[in-house]
Amino acid sequence: MAQQCFSKSFTRQEPIPEHAIERAISVLRSGKLHRYNVEVGEAGEVSELETEFASYIGKRYCLACASCGSAMYLALKSAGVQRGDKVLCNAYTLAPVPGAIENAGADIELVEICEDYTIDIRDLDRKAAAGNAKWLLLSHMRGHMADMDKIQRVCERHGLFLIEDCAHTMGAEWDGRKSGSFGQVSCFSTQTYKHMNSGEGGFLVTDDEELMARAILHSGSYMLYDRHVARPDLEVFDPIKKRIPNYSCRMDNLRAAILRPQLQMLTRQCQRWNERYRLLEAAIHSIEGLWCPPRDPRENYVGSSIQFSVCHGDSESIRLFLEKCRERGVELKWFGSPEPAGFTSAYQSWEYFGNLPDLPNTNRILKRMCDMRIPLTFTLDDCRVIAEILRDVATDILQSD
Repeated sequence: MAQQCFSKSFTRQEPIPEHAIERAISVLRSGKLHRYNVEVGEAGEVSELETEFASYIGKRYCLACASCGSAMYLALKSAGVQRGDKVLCNAYTLAPVPGAIENAGADIELVEICEDYTIDIRDLDRKAAAGNAKWLLLSHMRGHMADMDKIQRVCERHGLFLIEDCAHTMGAEWDGRKSGSFGQVSCFSTQTYKHMNSGEGGFLVTDDEELMARAILHSGSYMLYDRHVARPDLEVFDPIKKRIPNYSCRMDNLRAAILRPQLQMLTRQCQRWNERYRLLEAAIHSIEGLWCPPRDPRENYVGSSIQFSVCHGDSESIRLFLEKCRERGVELKWFGSPEPAGFTSAYQSWEYFGNLPDLPNTNRILKRMCDMRIPLTFTLDDCRVIAEILRDVATDILQSD
């Protein structure tokens, strides 16, 4: 009998909603793409989006940025990170996170991860206790949230300033609180493969009025900060407005126009991702040789991708497993690869940081971890086909190892 194969693309996203396209066309016809190109008394698409997103997260202020990477950079600079400062960060993350730290001129100290792919809180506590770091850039990598109650206790105990990277957790919650509501400042992504799609884009949210004033000025407000709506009072800007450099990290009205309708759809989209995730998760739990870590019941995640570990076999067996899945149309990423590929890289690839540490637990976990996108262009039946292919290949490759 012929082997079952899968033919859909793992990078194909759903179309932009029609009402978002109509809104974008209206912006194009107006010619007013720049966020500050608005009429007297007109807020503009970016300002309206910032107000709506701040309300969604439950924060006072929001700044729409060119990308999540630029939002993280602005967050670090606006929080006061200086050249040579040390920033703690979980070792399992994507390249824009260490890139933002390097761009801010800071030194990175990587923290081990646990079996469930989240930051190792005990290692974080030990490294924070050394007293050399004042900042934690916590990446909720691939949508996995650590125990945020424990994270906050560590931050309070050691005086760490918490910056959340919520690129993969827009719409997620921990114990009823939105991801991004825990940090003094938090950053989100609207890159194509995230939960809202503007190609590139991001948000910075905070309740700190001085930090937000600095971020708005850093983003390139050209002294037009009064045209922001989700901002502090104007007098907060007065003492600093001539001392903050312009880094040109703004979002434009066109991208904001296509994001505002998507924000209204976000809750339902998150539910659809989780329907697909839970089907695949249940299937992987039943496949001998594969292991998908259980989620904490306090975590209301958004399953736009799924990660699982290969339980046994050497690197060659895992490489063969990935290759055979790919031959049958199932595209898996591997964070254990010695070379970075596409959107996937391990911390050993960040050579610009100089002497990188040896993190044995992280190395062991990533060596066996596979990563798969779950685009909403996949139906539930598509997910069942993918699950059967994973089962077939695991049976042939891993169980015979």
